[in-house]
Amino acid sequence: MPKKPRSNAFDSLTTWRRSLASRAVQRGWRWVQETGAVSAERPGRLRFRRIGTGTRLAFPQGTVFGEPWIELGDHCVIGEQVTLTAGMMPGLDLGPEKVLTLGDGVVLGRGSHVIADTTVTIGPDTYCGPYVYITSTNHSYDDPKTPVGKQWPRTEPVEIGPGCWLGTGAVILPGARLGRNVVVAAGSVVRGAVPDHAVVAGAPARIVRSWDGERGWQPPLRTPAPVPIPEGITHEQLLALRELSPDA
Repeated sequence: MPKKPRSNAFDSLTTWRRSLASRAVQRGWRWVQETGAVSAERPGRLRFRRIGTGTRLAFPQGTVFGEPWIELGDHCVIGEQVTLTAGMMPGLDLGPEKVLTLGDGVVLGRGSHVIADTTVTIGPDTYCGPYVYITSTNHSYDDPKTPVGKQWPRTEPVEIGPGCWLGTGAVILPGARLGRNVVVAAGSVVRGAVPDHAVVAGAPARIVRSWDGERGWQPPLRTPAPVPIPEGITHEQLLALRELSPDA
């Protein structure tokens, strides 16, 4: 005989229970995220050389070690699962000087890695999208008879100037020196020096646009610069203005 369909009352009860459980899990996870976040006031187990005012490492954190040689400026935003390491492994004595420095207002997107086996400096107000990889160390393959992973790596300092933007999945290799307000396109692999106000793209990255004091951006930008929203304008007023000016 065919099975009897479940009653509407039973279905409603099941839906209600699942909805209640879902809300409880979401509230619990928000509490865990808030409680597990790291700041100057609540560093948890992490003992950075310095962690500035307003700086926050979201929970869950990625791999973090060598904190006594890591200095984080004020108002930095470190996303979930971000790796920050100083030294090749935990427990090393790296000397009296700092190794990894994040300036004020640095943003590291979710899943990014900053690996500092030697000096790595990220200038203030530099923004990194998700899964950016910045490293001062690279594998060597000089000896063709020895597995690459067993050969001693090469290390070179990395310096990223202030105000840069590193797109999703960008890779910054040892020895890279980025100037001020450099844009690195998503997925690019950067090595060597990049001058101020340049846009680089590709693997290896090459300059595709740069700023000239007399001629402006070369080649010229294809779209006009966005107009900032005036202070005091509400969301409703902005929508009304767009309805009146469809091309705005």
